[in-house]
Amino acid sequence: MNQVMSNVLADNLSQERNPATDLLWTVGFALVTALMAQVEFRLPFTPVPLTGQTFAVLLSGAVLGGRRAFASQTLYLASGAAGLPVFAGGGATILYLLGPTGGYLWSFPLAAALTGWLVERGASRKAWKLALALLLSDALILASGTLWLRGYFGVAPHEVWHWGFYPFLIGDILKISFVGVTLPRLLRRYGHHA
Repeated sequence: MNQVMSNVLADNLSQERNPATDLLWTVGFALVTALMAQVEFRLPFTPVPLTGQTFAVLLSGAVLGGRRAFASQTLYLASGAAGLPVFAGGGATILYLLGPTGGYLWSFPLAAALTGWLVERGASRKAWKLALALLLSDALILASGTLWLRGYFGVAPHEVWHWGFYPFLIGDILKISFVGVTLPRLLRRYGHHA
């Protein structure tokens, strides 16, 4: 079945949407997330590293749409839980999903699906709409991670914001800006009805 009227970039790049191409996109973005997890910077005041993972999560939703993005991030988490070295620093056990970064990781499929769902409804057509969709999904990741850290370490709310939220804002704004500006242009270029 050809997809000629889609707001989803992956549908416009593939000649035909079928289970095989969906699987390739899903596995591909799980691999992209694993690679971006290896881009990490440690800060002395937080147990959570700055990584490229959230960029891959947001990008998966923006490029794949809701279902494939959800599946790609679920596959990513399952790969790490199964022992593949896909988490930050080459981490590879289910303990990463239960440790300090667990709240961020668990939110990846939902954040990717939220972005994808909004893209399917037209958010990818305008940079400001896409930026808003990405911002909502990123806020979901940051809030989930911050709440998890509060419960994990039992620290005061004012302190946990300094550990799990504020250190990531500048990097996340840059990621959102890059995807928000680039994707609508790509969709106009490669979209069949742009």
